[in-house]
Formats: sequence, structure tokens, C-alpha cells
Amino acid sequence: MEERLWEVSPIPESVAVLVFDRNLPEGEKISAALRDRYDPQVLVYRKGKTQETVDCLAGFDLVVAVMAVGIVVRMICPALADKWTGTTVVAVDSSLRSAVPVVGGHHGGNDLALHLFEKLGAYPAITTATDAAGRPSLEGAAAVLGARIVNRSSSKDVNLAFLREEVPVVRLTGPKVVLVDEGVAILKSKGGVIVGIGARRGVEATEVVEAVRLAMASVGRGIDEIRAIATGEIKRDEAGICEAAEMLGRPVIYLDGKVLNAQSPMTASRASSLGLVGVAEPAALALSERLIMPKRAYGRVTVALGE
Repeated sequence: MEERLWEVSPIPESVAVLVFDRNLPEGEKISAALRDRYDPQVLVYRKGKTQETVDCLAGFDLVVAVMAVGIVVRMICPALADKWTGTTVVAVDSSLRSAVPVVGGHHGGNDLALHLFEKLGAYPAITTATDAAGRPSLEGAAAVLGARIVNRSSSKDVNLAFLREEVPVVRLTGPKVVLVDEGVAILKSKGGVIVGIGARRGVEATEVVEAVRLAMASVGRGIDEIRAIATGEIKRDEAGICEAAEMLGRPVIYLDGKVLNAQSPMTASRASSLGLVGVAEPAALALSERLIMPKRAYGRVTVALGE
């Protein structure tokens, strides 16, 4: 991944690295590997202190347990309730060859396992269906959008749908009364800026990043306030946009033509020749409540901002 031009500084998630005495060196190695993204702390498991250990782990966002999966399961089983509660746990063998998200795969466990693969070469044994198939998930979409899932019971139907097809993201603004069935996930936004991007074919990542920086500065906002980059599905193969998002440390959301055309942009767009009302403005509008900056052209890049 390219070096980021502007670093963002989110509060790092706390990670307990739980080890037996004999695996303290491995625990320290894992802790060192996590420090660039997480806030790790090595804890030594004491025999006969299982309940005290489980109670202590509850105070962390994530847990890496350097022990067999069976030991981990027996330890945490009494504390498990459902997929939405409890601490995410990844088991790592003492040889650091495998990282297995035991619980909480969609809640940080898979990302943690992938990070351990990147840093230590530990194989990420990811078993959640959407991730194994390289597909999006409801939990992942909520994280990208900076939103919380209101009706968690919808996750099964929505994630099964993600396995088969592209699931549209639709934003509704009130006042409205909406009647939905069990297969519709309702997300409530936590705020942040959506950056709508349109670009000429072959645009460079540095052009996109500079355009975003100038646009955010023009409204007195910082790069760390960006929630996501949004653009049209027709831009999915545009490497410059994808690479720019990596440099900015933000995800890209690709919206299909139906979602873009359901918006009412303020300005006309050349995208009308492609059957679209626009790209940058509609993309920003689709995922935000209002525009805080209508589209502006910065060289080969068009940017619109919404929140």
C-alpha cells in the first residue's frame, strides 16, 4: 500500500494479547506487530483464574489468545450471549502460523487476523461466509458508512443476499413513515463527511487526493472528518480513485446508476451522456443528509461534499 499523504488519527482499539507464561515471547512479538494500528497489552493467563481472566478481557475491544482454539472456546463459552455482545477473540497458535477469528469475525476479528497475516505471516483462517467469498457484509457496510445497525435481526437475510448479489444502499430523509420487512437493514448515521468523487478516465491517485484536500479545506473541514469516498459503479475499475482512498485511509463505496439517478443534484453533469444525472453530487447526496459543498472541478477530478 502506498504511504499515506495525510495521516488520520482515530482512537486505536485496545487489544489484550493473552498468553501462557511459556509463550510470553510470542505475546510480545504479536504486541509489537499490532502497535501501528492497535493499542495492545500483553496479559499472562494464570492457572485457576479463568473467571477473573474473562472478566478482565471484557474491558478490551479485541483479544488475541495465543493458545489452541479448544482452550479459547472452553474459556469464553460461559460468557457468550449473541454475535452482538462480548469481546471479539482471535486465537493464534504458539508457532504464530495461524490466526483464527473465534467470535466477532465481522466485528474486528477478521481485520485483526488479516493484520497479523500482513505483519507476521500468520494464515488468517477466516470462516465468515461473506469474507470467505470476498463479498461485502452488513456489518462491514455499517462500519464503512459510520453507522449503527438499528434492527440487528436483519443481518442474516442481508448477509445471505450479499453472497448472491449487489445489495443497494438507499438513504431516506424524513419526515417519512417507512414500512419494511425482515430483509431490510436499517442503519443510523453517526455523522462525518461523505466525499463524492467524479473523475476523468486514467486519473492519478495524487490528483484525487489533492482535490479532496482542497475541497475539505474550502469548507473548513479536516481529512480526519471524512467518513467515506463515494462514486459511481462505473468508476469501479478506476485505479486512481481506489489508490487515493487507500492513501487517505478511507473506504470507497460504489453506487449503481439507479441510486445515483434517484438523487436531485444541484448542477448539470456531463454524465448525462452515460444515462446518469451525475456522479460526484449524487454520490454525496445518496449517503448524506445534505450537501455542504456542491460539485467543484479540480483539474480532472470533480468533488462534492455531504454530511
